[in-house]
Amino acid sequence: MQQRAMKRLIAAAAAAAALTAGLEARASVTVIGGGLAEACSKGALAGKADVRFEQTCTEALEKEMLNSHDRAGTLVNRGVLKMRRLKWADATRDFNEAVRIRPSLGEAYVNRGAVAIGEHRYAQSLPDLNKGLALGVEEPAKVYFNRALAYEGMDDEKSAYFDYQKAVELNPDWDAPKTELGRFHVQQKQ
Repeated sequence: MQQRAMKRLIAAAAAAAALTAGLEARASVTVIGGGLAEACSKGALAGKADVRFEQTCTEALEKEMLNSHDRAGTLVNRGVLKMRRLKWADATRDFNEAVRIRPSLGEAYVNRGAVAIGEHRYAQSLPDLNKGLALGVEEPAKVYFNRALAYEGMDDEKSAYFDYQKAVELNPDWDAPKTELGRFHVQQKQ
């Protein structure tokens, strides 16, 4: 019993460390066109967290004539910027609005799932992460990484291991899933 409690504590600490290290495991949306929405997109894609980039996104949404894809993408990007500052509820509102405008935008679901992970609601993250994967996203490795975090939070080490493996397979140059895999010790059943 004591060994199981220690295992959970280690898994929880590792998941928290992975979440912190994986803050860049957020799915942004590329928006082009030379305006404020593109500047918002570039900030989100570059890993920025400064409130100035969020304000740029808000200005784009208020002042620019955006088609539904770019409006939803700008909401996702603003939500990503809010997530980086741990503003979970505000980010969720942006992702919900993006889903309402463009239900086929996988990144909106993926990021809503990432918020649930950030709030330690691991089981609740899975439907959104799976929906995002099914719809298709620009960086599926990030989805598998986030889903692995959720599985670890739910004490499903086997599923977490396979999702970290998939993340490495999809993006072999990304160190975060490799680091997480280094914590696992695989033994064959006898």
